[in-house]
Amino acid sequence: MRIALSALALVGTLTYAAGPMPYDESRDAKADVRQALSEARQANVPVLLIFGANWCEDCRALDAALSRGRNAELVKSEYKVVKVDVGRFDRNTDLDTAYGHPTKKGIPAAVILSPQNEVLYASRLGELADARNMSETGIYDFFRKVTDDAKKKR
Repeated sequence: MRIALSALALVGTLTYAAGPMPYDESRDAKADVRQALSEARQANVPVLLIFGANWCEDCRALDAALSRGRNAELVKSEYKVVKVDVGRFDRNTDLDTAYGHPTKKGIPAAVILSPQNEVLYASRLGELADARNMSETGIYDFFRKVTDDAKKKR
């Protein structure tokens, strides 16, 4: 009994220490995309979809990197952001398909949409699938480039 209670306490401690997970598995991703597109039309900015999952270390690393410093400033100033939970590649597969299957070579994956729901950029080669080994500068440089390229297409 003590072992079970100790294990339960350890799991609770680790969950608390890890903090909130970036992908809310209870969200309706399609509704979130519709809402973001509506807000994007109002603000005349693109939508950034980040496909990922809580079990994915690279997804959590990318989320953390996009939540601080100049990466956070870039994302906040340039996009309406939607995090799309892919589960074990068994959730929101219709969104993945609709936007060209960006998760095919791994997650996290990114798609930039115009306010009119046109794909301006989609990762297709697993560009972010090693996010935990990308530096903050590497992540910034990646998003700066795809942001600039997407602006040219608008």
